Amino acid sequence: MIVNDKNIPSRPAPASTRGIAGWLRENLFSTPGNSVLTFMGLAFLVWAIPPIFQWAVLQADFIGVNKEACTSEGACWVFVSARFQQFMYGFYPDTELWRVNIFFAQMTAVLVWVLWDKMPRRTWGGVWFLTGFPLTSFILLHGGFLGLETVETHKWGGLMLTLVLSLVGMVIALPIGILLALGRRSDMPAVSSFCTVFIEIWRGVPLITILFMASVMLPLFIPGDIELDKLARAMIGISLFEAALIAEVIRGGLQAMPKGQYEAADAMGLSYWQGMRLIIMPQVLKISIPGIVNTFVQLFKDTSLVLIIGLFDLLAVMQAGITDVNWPNISIEAFVFTGFVFWAFCFGMSRYSVALERKLDTGHKS
Repeated sequence: MIVNDKNIPSRPAPASTRGIAGWLRENLFSTPGNSVLTFMGLAFLVWAIPPIFQWAVLQADFIGVNKEACTSEGACWVFVSARFQQFMYGFYPDTELWRVNIFFAQMTAVLVWVLWDKMPRRTWGGVWFLTGFPLTSFILLHGGFLGLETVETHKWGGLMLTLVLSLVGMVIALPIGILLALGRRSDMPAVSSFCTVFIEIWRGVPLITILFMASVMLPLFIPGDIELDKLARAMIGISLFEAALIAEVIRGGLQAMPKGQYEAADAMGLSYWQGMRLIIMPQVLKISIPGIVNTFVQLFKDTSLVLIIGLFDLLAVMQAGITDVNWPNISIEAFVFTGFVFWAFCFGMSRYSVALERKLDTGHKS
């Protein structure tokens, strides 16, 4: 009997499973049913894309200052270019727009510093994001300090207001949501009951109702010498509402943790908070990333509801623009532009969460 003691070199994969042909076969033409669906999808794209592209690009008008500049049969993007400043800054004074631009630049730099894993000293970036960035942003946008002119919050609007509400809501809601989730699972009946009641009440009421109540009733529960403007009331309402949603996401992650992880923390002699900080919560946050990001995406879109209390975010500014008699029949272009802006931010958050999941993946896949 002859035994081969040499390694046989690996053979290349069949040509039908490699390259573009292999990808098409695996993803689009793996079965007869998938092949039919693929051809139907291609037929729909061939039917739909050319006229849309022709309307949005080939026959569109891009340059001008008023509706008279739109002379073709395509989209009138002149509306977007003419009101772009209002879409971005709301009713912020023209002479002070440089302050908003610095806010945008600082926000971008800080987010890159915190979220990009190749940046040095990311911990310091996180500390600045939670402390220095909110303070400097408030000084820049509101003024009243260092010789800056005061700009009341009712003049804030557009994309700037949307980002302010979203960032504040995300930063405040996550830690409060974690504490609420831990409190709901607490062995102390008083703490568990309080957190349960809080979560069920806040997440069971529509956000639009919470914003209205925050605007009307919140001043009744604070001392008379403290004055909260509409923006501060909206921030409080949005943050507490999202915290209740985050709490349920985190509670789901806590319940998914094997009991052995808690026992391991106890066996190492760790206190409750040490075990949560070092062993439990890192794993819970990792498996809860999809739910957390989904809640943040919902928060970003829900900021458009602040119109109910008289604040004009990006969507509200757009809706005010299409009611202008000088811009008739412009609603399609306005909604397409606004929808694209919201989609771009939400898609960016979604893709970052996917990248973060891959980075933190430890092989626990369903």
